[in-house]
Amino acid sequence: MDAAPTPRRNSAGLRRDLELLEVLGSPEAEESSGLGVVRLAELVGRDKGQVSRTLATLADAGLVARDPATLTYRLGYQLYALAARTLESRLVREAVPFLRRVVSATHETAHLCVLRGDSVLTLSSQLSEHAFRGIAWEGVSVAAWMTSAGRVLISDWNDADIRGWYDRHGNDRAVTGPVAPVVAPSAGLPPAPAAQGGNPLITDFESLLAEIGRIRRRGFASVDEEFEMGVVGVSAPVFDFRGNIVAAINVSAPKARLGRHLDAAGRLVSEIAEQLSAELGAGSTRG
Repeated sequence: MDAAPTPRRNSAGLRRDLELLEVLGSPEAEESSGLGVVRLAELVGRDKGQVSRTLATLADAGLVARDPATLTYRLGYQLYALAARTLESRLVREAVPFLRRVVSATHETAHLCVLRGDSVLTLSSQLSEHAFRGIAWEGVSVAAWMTSAGRVLISDWNDADIRGWYDRHGNDRAVTGPVAPVVAPSAGLPPAPAAQGGNPLITDFESLLAEIGRIRRRGFASVDEEFEMGVVGVSAPVFDFRGNIVAAINVSAPKARLGRHLDAAGRLVSEIAEQLSAELGAGSTRG
């Protein structure tokens, strides 16, 4: 006769912690911008003193946050940070074959980019076979409003949010990180210059808003020597299961090769980004 399974240590406590986190993620908590101890105790059917002690422990770990003015609790920064890392890990894993399709179709370097506050961060790149090829930007942060990927990544925001974001970041430094070489490492050519473009499309908030409108209509963004002389690029949005933009697929290349085919490349990248979006569960949520 098999022995009875050994009870898991602290499993009941963990279940209670998770129950509180689930309630703090409920529509009621979201609509109220948080819930107080009394209401949380009512919803989980537990003593409010016990709930208060559990919340204090969760707050120490950053899993919940307490509003000092209202004394209500909401989900904490650490929980979102963990979720973001998980999502980005899946994004990179799922995106690789789609980036390779872009490279195969365009013969140019493709990138997967995300928004990090004021900047665009490249999570993954698939390089073309050309000796002289697009910049490998992995790990480099670039001022979002200056790039096609950055403009795509904010294109599902409302105008008021874009206005506030531009007011804070419109004068940000172009590049905040080590710029990778524009060529294969073995080619021995000098590093690419940062932000030496000669055709700035975005010069103020109104021109940014106009470009966002074009992106929404076309489904992709393009840049023509805006960020760097002699370089062009296109980007298209990647959506998650909620219908939110979570990443952008970008192709950048010398203008001599891609410049005459920029719109066609934009449509191609948009199509492949939609395929990746479907892999991430996007579909019926997008209007």
